Amino acid sequence: MDAQVSPRGAMELLSQREVHQLSQTQDSSMLTLFRQCALAVLNTGNETDDASAIFRRYADFNIKIVQRTRGVKLEIKDAPDNAFVNDRMIEGIRQHLFAVLRDILYNSVEIENNSLYSSGSSENITEGVFHVLKNALALRPERVPNIVVCWGGHSISRHEYEYTKEVGYHLGLLGLDICTGCGSGAMKGPMKGAAIGHAKQRNREARYIGLSEPSIIAAEPPNPMVSNLIILPDIEKRLEAFVRVGHGVIVFPGGVGTVEEILYLLGVLMSPANENISVPMLLTGPESSRKYFGQIDELVCLTLGEQARDKYKMIIGDPVASAEWMSVQISQVLRERRKDGNAYYFNWLLNIPMEFQLPFAVSHESVSQLVLSRDLPSHDLALNLRKAFSAIVTGNIKEEGIQRVNEHGPFEIRADKSIMVLLDGLLQSFVQENRMKLPGSTYHPCYKVVAGA
Repeated sequence: MDAQVSPRGAMELLSQREVHQLSQTQDSSMLTLFRQCALAVLNTGNETDDASAIFRRYADFNIKIVQRTRGVKLEIKDAPDNAFVNDRMIEGIRQHLFAVLRDILYNSVEIENNSLYSSGSSENITEGVFHVLKNALALRPERVPNIVVCWGGHSISRHEYEYTKEVGYHLGLLGLDICTGCGSGAMKGPMKGAAIGHAKQRNREARYIGLSEPSIIAAEPPNPMVSNLIILPDIEKRLEAFVRVGHGVIVFPGGVGTVEEILYLLGVLMSPANENISVPMLLTGPESSRKYFGQIDELVCLTLGEQARDKYKMIIGDPVASAEWMSVQISQVLRERRKDGNAYYFNWLLNIPMEFQLPFAVSHESVSQLVLSRDLPSHDLALNLRKAFSAIVTGNIKEEGIQRVNEHGPFEIRADKSIMVLLDGLLQSFVQENRMKLPGSTYHPCYKVVAGA
């Protein structure tokens, strides 16, 4: 399909300078990234994590920014026809498309050029995350805390998926909004369930926020339930956005990406500076996921210590109790924010150490140099464990990571023997349970765990 589409929302009101800057963008790498993410969005509804297959199928796809007196328009050639109904682009896909324009090109001009992502200052990095969310109209100062971040994998069983929908349904009945990584599986289920709960409560203000980053969005199209798509520049800023904008976190069954997210939040919360900051975290799933969460609980306790277990609660097989527990905890967050004078819409007082904010450049060398030793302080070990899982995510679904593994073999993750046994056992169980890839695909490990030096 060929089409010309105009924006609505945040990109609807642009100055002539802003429109000119967008239409004259010459950065070839940025334009290539914009094209890839736009094509992924136009494939919304096609559950695939094979980015190269999408690009091969639509090799002639092209998208061009057209300057107009009253704003900007996108001219599209050879787009996937599933993005259209009666020759008109589906409204949700159109909104996602302009979210890509805003977050890939507009923010690069308006924010990154102003040094808000400068690695010289932790405060500047947080300012950058704030401005991305602000530009996306995701921050609502008038709303009391009600955003539940839901983490979990795209490669989950049907039974686990239905459980995420059930929890989402009860969250919706309780008036809680949903924020996820915007993909399929455990990222889609809570939004679908909450939509029914919100509809029963006649809640027309409900939000379904999806936070992603370029290399993920290019490989995994957002699910169609997302009403507010936001693409952060990298995985670290995406993780920071989750914990700054969310008021509580529910973790459903997943794979290595889910463990990465758990370790990130635990590392942040275990920093001494956050001793009095609450970010309630709940691990939940159907009875069949008890072993899965038991393995994660064991890894956390034997590496980070018993104090890490105090940072989360586990409820298995009870979606009603899970939603009610989170609702009670968010009420406590409201009281805490009022007492501390912290903003409802952005957790400014949460201290995120700079080492958690700086992007981890995944390579065979950087992965092999990670120190996974129980001699490290708990929050430092959590950071390095999170980086190890990030490397596996990169090798699993990100095009550049897959290419590195194809060329140089699997990443080598070095760990103390006690950690190595736990880590290898957990990863092997993920492979056996098909948690590394979408169901039906063949998994080739992108890593191997070896004894540390």
